[in-house]
Amino acid sequence: MIVGVLNQKGGVGKTTVAVNLAATFARAGRRVLLVDADPQGSAMAWSSTREAEPPFSIVGMAKPTLHRDLPRIAKDYDVVIIDGAPRVNDLGRSAILASDYVLIPVQPSPYDVWAAADTVALIREAQVMKETLRAAFVINRRIARTAIGRDAADALSQFEDVPVLAAALHQRVIYAESVARGLSVVEAAPSSEAAREVEALANEILAAPKRKAA
Repeated sequence: MIVGVLNQKGGVGKTTVAVNLAATFARAGRRVLLVDADPQGSAMAWSSTREAEPPFSIVGMAKPTLHRDLPRIAKDYDVVIIDGAPRVNDLGRSAILASDYVLIPVQPSPYDVWAAADTVALIREAQVMKETLRAAFVINRRIARTAIGRDAADALSQFEDVPVLAAALHQRVIYAESVARGLSVVEAAPSSEAAREVEALANEILAAPKRKAA
C-alpha cells in the first residue's frame, strides 16, 4: 500500500504526519519505506538528526517521475509513505499518481479549508487515470476541548467524495519535542495519547474501503 501525505498548502504538518505514520506501521511489524518527495527534504533532515537508524527505510525522491520509479522499489515493502511537496506542480501530481491512498492533513483553520480545494482538484484529476485512487482528510493539530476541529470537519464535508477520518491528531508538545530529537512519538512516548492517536489513524487508513473502478 502506498500512502501519499499531501496538501498543496504548506505548513500543515505533512512531514510530522508522514514520519509518525511510518514509525507506527513499522512498530506493528510491517516493512515500511518513507519517501521524501519534498524538495525541502524535511524527512531526510529529520533522519539525519537521529542517533540510531530509523525503524523504517527512508529515501529522497523529489522528482516528477516518482509515479513511474516508485513501483519498482515499493514491491519490497508492505507500506510506503510519501511525504509530498506543497504547491500545485509536477511533483505533487506525480506523488498523487504514485499513491493508492492520499491522506490530506488539514489544520482547523479557514485558510486550510479554503486551500483544500486545490488538493482535491488534483486528486480528482488523477482519478480519471487511476480510478481506484482513494483519498481522505485528517484533522491535524486539533485543539482539545474546542469546537474548531468539528467546525473544520463540517466545512470539509463540501467535498463529498473525500471523507474526513474519525481519527484526528491533536496539538501536543510531544510532536515537536520528538521531531527535534529525531524521533517519532511512538519512540519518544509509546504510551502517550499522541502515540495512540497516530495508531488509530494508521488503523483507519488500513481499514478504508477499496474504491472500485467504474
